[in-house]
Amino acid sequence: MPDLRSEPAPTSEAVTNNIRVEVIARHAPENSQQGEFVFQYTVRITNQGTQPVQLRSRYWIITDALDHVEEVRGPGVVGEQPTLAPGQAFKYSSWCPLKTPTGTMRGTYQMVGADGAEFDVEIATFALRARYTIH
Repeated sequence: MPDLRSEPAPTSEAVTNNIRVEVIARHAPENSQQGEFVFQYTVRITNQGTQPVQLRSRYWIITDALDHVEEVRGPGVVGEQPTLAPGQAFKYSSWCPLKTPTGTMRGTYQMVGADGAEFDVEIATFALRARYTIH
């Protein structure tokens, strides 16, 4: 019997260089259609450091239940490149369509500090699961 604890949850949390990234995902049946499962995910990025940082770009690795991998890169998030002062958080929601009822997402944000140093921040793996899916 598989160890169900090894399955990723529809939530994740990671801290890299004093930047906390928290994610929660849900299936959005109201936006899904035959052959496409749409998932909404909400991300909160919190600067727990002592210097401001700016989110410059994103890199997502999206894997469906058939192990099809899609990589998505782009500037900012939801059309923004937010600067976070110490203690400040930025929250946004976005969407991910899959051809299967389950999958995972993970990735990184590319940030720049006040000193101009660039660094990556981890987005820990989280599950995309349609309701009542048994596997």
